[in-house]
Amino acid sequence: MGHQQAINEYARKHGFQQFCPKAVFFDMDGVIYDSMPNHAKSWHEAMAHYGLVMPPEGAYQYEGMRGVETIKLLARQQWQRELSDEEAKEMYAYKSATYAACPPASQMPGVKTLMQQIKADGLKICVVTGSGQHTLLDKLLTDFEGLLTEELIVTAFDVKHGKPSPEPYIAGMQKAGTQPWESIVVENAPLGVRAAIAARCFTIAVNTGPLPDAALQSEGADLIFSKMTDLSDQWSQLLKR
Repeated sequence: MGHQQAINEYARKHGFQQFCPKAVFFDMDGVIYDSMPNHAKSWHEAMAHYGLVMPPEGAYQYEGMRGVETIKLLARQQWQRELSDEEAKEMYAYKSATYAACPPASQMPGVKTLMQQIKADGLKICVVTGSGQHTLLDKLLTDFEGLLTEELIVTAFDVKHGKPSPEPYIAGMQKAGTQPWESIVVENAPLGVRAAIAARCFTIAVNTGPLPDAALQSEGADLIFSKMTDLSDQWSQLLKR
């Protein structure tokens, strides 16, 4: 589907009279940073430590959810019981420590160039992540100084319900002062796409992981790119009206 056709279909689907982007909302893991391989490894190892099965590919399946929610879901499925918040937080802290021991994740190729174009176009740049790891959030502000600000970052601490609930993107739009037809989301995960679509944002999926495009398409992504550099290269065409 061409860019203009996708935009027209988006407006028709939601009954919007216009599409006039004022902000772009980026997921973090697998979009800004090539961090999902580290997350997959640390989820697998940390959950095995507690006796839960989490295959590495499961990290992509549940990506976008708040960590404590993922752990509670696994326990519900495998242990048939509800974990307390304290239990889930302790297990997530262990997972976070396991992740922190991995080599630092590199920036996703093309993402900084894309952000520079977005800033030059006068749009706000926001981050909406299910992460609650302070070290990662501090790294964001350092690595993208001049492009990102703390006021336009939504984390696990800002919401009660993480993705696939639309709450994180609704919170992001409130921080940015935008309406859905003024908001573009860049996601890589099925649950993140589901959250953005539920918030009625124009949703671009960049398939940086091992899942098939169909996993993103079935959640309603308006456009799908195979890598961030492709989106960066085509950004100017996307904004042409």
